[in-house]
Amino acid sequence: MTHTFDVVIVGAGGAGLRAAVEIPANYTCAVLTKVHPLRSHTGAAQGGVCAALGNLEEDTPEWHAFDTVKGSDYLGDQDAIETMCNDAPRAIIELEHMGMPFSRTDEGKIAQRQFGGHTKPVDPNDPDSKRLPVKRACYSADRTGHVMLHTLYENCIKNKVNFFSEYFVTELIYEDGICRGVVAIDILSGEVNIFHAKAVMFATGGDGRIWRITSNAHVGTGDGFILSYNKGIPLEDMEFMQFHPTGLWKLGILVSEAARGEGGILRNKDGERFMERYAPTVKDLAPRDMVSRAIITEIREGRGIKGSDGTYYVGLDLTHLDPKIINEKLPEITGFARTYLGVEPTKEVVPVQPTAHYTMGGIPTDSNARVLRNASGETTVGFYAAGECACVSVHGANRLGTNSLLDLIVFGRRGGKAIVEFLKSATLAPLPNDAGEWTKKTVAELKGRAKGEGCGAIREEMQNLMMEDVGIFRTEKGMQDALNKLENLRERFKHVSIDDKGSQFNTDVLEAIELGNLLDTAMITTTCAIARKETRGGHAREDFPDRDDTNFLKHTFASKSANGSVSLDYKPVTITKYQPKKRVY
Repeated sequence: MTHTFDVVIVGAGGAGLRAAVEIPANYTCAVLTKVHPLRSHTGAAQGGVCAALGNLEEDTPEWHAFDTVKGSDYLGDQDAIETMCNDAPRAIIELEHMGMPFSRTDEGKIAQRQFGGHTKPVDPNDPDSKRLPVKRACYSADRTGHVMLHTLYENCIKNKVNFFSEYFVTELIYEDGICRGVVAIDILSGEVNIFHAKAVMFATGGDGRIWRITSNAHVGTGDGFILSYNKGIPLEDMEFMQFHPTGLWKLGILVSEAARGEGGILRNKDGERFMERYAPTVKDLAPRDMVSRAIITEIREGRGIKGSDGTYYVGLDLTHLDPKIINEKLPEITGFARTYLGVEPTKEVVPVQPTAHYTMGGIPTDSNARVLRNASGETTVGFYAAGECACVSVHGANRLGTNSLLDLIVFGRRGGKAIVEFLKSATLAPLPNDAGEWTKKTVAELKGRAKGEGCGAIREEMQNLMMEDVGIFRTEKGMQDALNKLENLRERFKHVSIDDKGSQFNTDVLEAIELGNLLDTAMITTTCAIARKETRGGHAREDFPDRDDTNFLKHTFASKSANGSVSLDYKPVTITKYQPKKRVY
């Protein structure tokens, strides 16, 4: 079946929905998503969305931009960062007008809390003065992403956006630099559908499911990355994965930074507040890459807390907080602790460990969400990306907490507006004759293979080796070993078999295609990480422990070569104001 729309948006998280809100009724818009829109991963974002409102204390977009640049370990493009931070206050007020229910102060103002890496100078006239935490994160208890998702979805319904829920996109139709649509499987029926469009936006999320311990939903399988990569579009800075310092022990379920923003303290087995040794000024509110490395260091040096299964964690201590704060401002994360670990946060520490959380890299775009064809900055025609799957780059080597939801709404909106301008003169490019053939062939091969290895064992091996060798701390030997093993797993994957041979709701087919995407993304990530011989942000090389601005103050661009291997190119970082300095907190 072939459908024709002016614009197709793939992914119904915050970025996709925010873009869809911008499409006026005189253009047809379809949103395709693997799950129901309200199950999109944006709903798992907890702590807040940041903006220098200046309502509760002095704050400015310029201070916000400085923190974002510094937090990115100076790999973020400063022009895009300035765009995002300057637009943040407007974006928050706009969300409020759309109906988003922010938490409030007693005076009725939008409530804000502290978050890691967000600071203000003690002396506003001296940018080099000591910096202390600032309340910049606007929040809705600890369910900020959840209520944002509902607000945007309701506005899309109001605007009569067409939703195709539970459609799994398997091909990007892209030829000669022009995007022409996508191919998707209707999960309910198994039917292959072609969506012919003048413009396509990807808002497909990240790839956290590469790692064993992750906060990501099961849909985070890097689909958008590989659909683009296979069509010759490069991926940018894929070596940078953020490990959030506080995932529930063993499970990886996110325990929001909001807990530390409200006064929570990380403690080792001796009860010591160990972050005072790593970040003496901001302590537990240091950027996430630093806190995650500190936790692993504590465990490695024998100060972790031993769990019942022999693995180690540290404790997140909330016991000194007023139970009213815990139950009213942190109800979701404390509920997780009670439900999944049987821990009472008002009386005992919550066991936490770092968890794979956010992909800083992705499909390269400009500040209007237009996808770049190469490191020279040439843009594609009719292809856009926003959210975690995109790399603007505002997060560089390490994202600050609450900047992800801001990224979604700022660049989702800008992308939507850019699409509307494009549609004013765009024509519908013809479909190639083979549109959908790869999908039909792949599904037939999976169903027709009588015997072979299942997906589960391959996926588990991939997640284990990525956790061990391409995790928080990395070395040349470990990553090269991982790359060699990934090649073996990719070879085994060619012969994978599935049990379900039917058509309706065949999740075996989906999981197999997703596994292929994960394996390819893992290979790209590892190749990029081996090439970056320095430590910067979320990429920590034990064999190259220092940041190397002389050789690596640049973005990695990974492309698929003619023989299928990963080819690397580089693009300079855009610096407008802030020269790289040592990150001290």
